[in-house]
Amino acid sequence: MKDISQLKEEFLKELKKAKKAEERRKICKKYIEEELSSVFCSIKNLAGEKRTKIGKEANELRRFILEQQKKEKEKRKEGEGWIDVTLPGNDPEMGTIHPLTQLQRRCVDIFSRMGFLAVEGPEMENEWYNFDALNFKEDHPVREMQDTLFVKQKNRESLPAKDKLLMRTQTSPVQVRYMEKRKPPFRIIVPGRVFRNEATDSSHEINFYQLEGLMVGENISVANFKAIINFFFQELFYDDIDFRLRPSFFPFTEPSFEVDISCSICAKKGCSVCKNTGWIEVMGAGMVHPNVLESAKVDSAKFNGFAFGVGLDRFAMIEHKIDDIRLFYGGDLRFLKQF
Repeated sequence: MKDISQLKEEFLKELKKAKKAEERRKICKKYIEEELSSVFCSIKNLAGEKRTKIGKEANELRRFILEQQKKEKEKRKEGEGWIDVTLPGNDPEMGTIHPLTQLQRRCVDIFSRMGFLAVEGPEMENEWYNFDALNFKEDHPVREMQDTLFVKQKNRESLPAKDKLLMRTQTSPVQVRYMEKRKPPFRIIVPGRVFRNEATDSSHEINFYQLEGLMVGENISVANFKAIINFFFQELFYDDIDFRLRPSFFPFTEPSFEVDISCSICAKKGCSVCKNTGWIEVMGAGMVHPNVLESAKVDSAKFNGFAFGVGLDRFAMIEHKIDDIRLFYGGDLRFLKQF
C-alpha cells in the first residue's frame, strides 16, 4: 500500500503537468476511483491504531482531491458562462398544450359542472374488466387478434381472465372498477387513451382518446341522457348542433344507440371525414345492461342508468376542421403550434 503523503505528491505533480481541463478532470477521477479506492480496501487488514491513522489521512487526501475537482468545475463554468452582451438576444421558444389535451380538459370541465366526477384507470387491462365484466361473449370478434392488442404472456391460455393482459380497447373497464367499490347513485366520466388493432386512415388510428360517462341511480331514462348530451354539445361547440340517435348494438348496454352529429367540415354536404354522409359518428351509448351492473355488484332490480363513450379525436377534428386524424400524432410542430 502506498504512503498517503507520497500519493499526494504524485497527485500534485500530475495535476501540475496537465495543461487541459479534461486531463485534470481525469487525474482527479483516477486518484479517487483507483488509487484511494485501493487504499480503503487495504485498510481493513491493518491493526487498530494504524488503521485509524491511515484512514484519517486517506479521507483528508480524498477531501483535498474533491476540492481540486470542484475548482476545476468552477473554472469551466466561468469560461462557459461568458456572454457577449453586444450580441442580439434569443427569444425563448414557448411550448403549447396539445389540442387533444385542451379538448379533454374542456370536456371534463363541462361534465364537472353537471356533477360528474372524473376518474382514471390503467391503460394495460385484463380480460375480465375489458370483456367479461362488460358482457362480451367468449366468441365476440373483439376478442380476436385483429381487433385487440394483447400482451404476450407465457402459458396465456391457461391463465384466468383477470391475469390475461391487454391494452384496453375502451375506458369502460374503469366504470366497472368504480362501481365495484361504491354504491349508487353516482355519475362519473372516464377520460383516457385506448388502443385498437386496426389499419390507420384519415379517421382511424391505432390509439386514440375517449371520454366515457356513466350515470347510475333510480329511474334513469334515455330522456336524462339526451338532456345531458344536448347541454354538453351546446357548451362544447358554443352553439346549437344537430345530433341524432340511431339504434345499434353494444354488449354492455340495452337498448343501445349511436350518436351522430352534423359534419361541420363539409356542412353536411359529404366529405372523406364523414364518409360522404353529412354525419359523423362520435358516440356510442345506451342503458347499462343488467349483466354489467350485476358484474359490478350493483342491484339491477333497483338501479339502472346510462353509459356513453365519446371519441375526443373526432371532436377535435370537427372543432378545428381537420381532415386527417393522423396529424394529431405526427409530432409536426408546425401543426401543433397552431393551437
